[in-house]
Amino acid sequence: MANESCLNQESCKPAQFWGLLGLGGLIILGALFAFFTLEHHGHVLTGMNNQIVWGLPHVFAVFMIVAASGVLNVASIGSVFGKKLYKARAPLSGMLALAMLAGGLAVLVLDLGRPDRLVVAMTYYNFKSIFAWNMIFYNGFFAIVGLYLITMMDRKLKDFSKPVGLIAFLWRIGLTTATGSIFGFLVARVGYNSALMAPMFIVMSFAYGLAVFLLVQSSMYKWNAMKLDDRILTRMKNLLGIFIAAALYFNVVFHLTNMYFAKQWAFERFILLDGGIYTMIFWVGQIVVGCILPLILLFSPGARHSIGTVMLASLMVILGGMAQMYVTIVGGQAFPLVLFPGYQESSSFYDGVIHAYSPSIWELLLGMGGVGIAFFLTVAAVRAFKFLPQDDFKSIEAEDA
Repeated sequence: MANESCLNQESCKPAQFWGLLGLGGLIILGALFAFFTLEHHGHVLTGMNNQIVWGLPHVFAVFMIVAASGVLNVASIGSVFGKKLYKARAPLSGMLALAMLAGGLAVLVLDLGRPDRLVVAMTYYNFKSIFAWNMIFYNGFFAIVGLYLITMMDRKLKDFSKPVGLIAFLWRIGLTTATGSIFGFLVARVGYNSALMAPMFIVMSFAYGLAVFLLVQSSMYKWNAMKLDDRILTRMKNLLGIFIAAALYFNVVFHLTNMYFAKQWAFERFILLDGGIYTMIFWVGQIVVGCILPLILLFSPGARHSIGTVMLASLMVILGGMAQMYVTIVGGQAFPLVLFPGYQESSSFYDGVIHAYSPSIWELLLGMGGVGIAFFLTVAAVRAFKFLPQDDFKSIEAEDA
């Protein structure tokens, strides 16, 4: 039994622990180096410009924030809806949610031209701005999920786990809604302005979060020389398949809705047919790699017995999610603003011109820094606390019966 909690024993493979911690630290140092370089020379070193102000770092940041909300869904299924199989995974789910949100928000802060002005955003609120509402949701998420973790891990407080878990579930729905609304409320951008953005982000968060959770859980089991039970693997991979299919459905509806309106035709043609790199990323990255191939893998006959297949499908979902965020955030800005509907305009300010964007290495380092922070926090937390899921199969079988 000594190996079952290997991650929590000082005498068990300390070299692996320090190696992983060092890897995360190196990635964070790379991000800090990029930050200080940009702080000294300015954002002129990036591929961003006056037309595309949200670049690759925002792709990483928004993906991690959305996935942080979605990974908490595992805990909600267990604590709020009473599913025993997921209840054993609730602490790991809550910890991952906090780590990923911290990583995503760190990228946003590091990408600011004046990071010190963050204090202004945290102390002065314009409640007509969706960005101000997001600040409240982010801070509240840390507080509520932190309290949720305490109630799950302290036996004296376990009776409060369900009500606090319900609050956390409702709060994460609000957080993802507000994140999607950042784009849905931008009426000047034809690629953003849609009421479908909020529910689509919620569904996408389910898929991204569960994919991240499956990768981390599988890595923990492998590190401890343990095998995830096929019954658990089957349930979780089927749930991931449902979330992927739902996300694909919302994407289809989003684009079909846009094509119904004549004013959106130019943008849809840009994304689906004539957008060059954005069209390729949409079809190859978002649709094929992020949706179709994972569905084929997850529902293939041997998937229920193959943790490798499920991990590959989960990795594809994450890569597809990054592709979707790139198309949504960068592609939406690359398409020109429609300043005067029904008229043609031209000037020296790129009116009516597709905007070019090539991300720089500094942006990649900043984005990877968020991943490094989440990785570092996860490795440290898993080592310090007992987050390895311990299943009670008797109670699970009784629940099924």
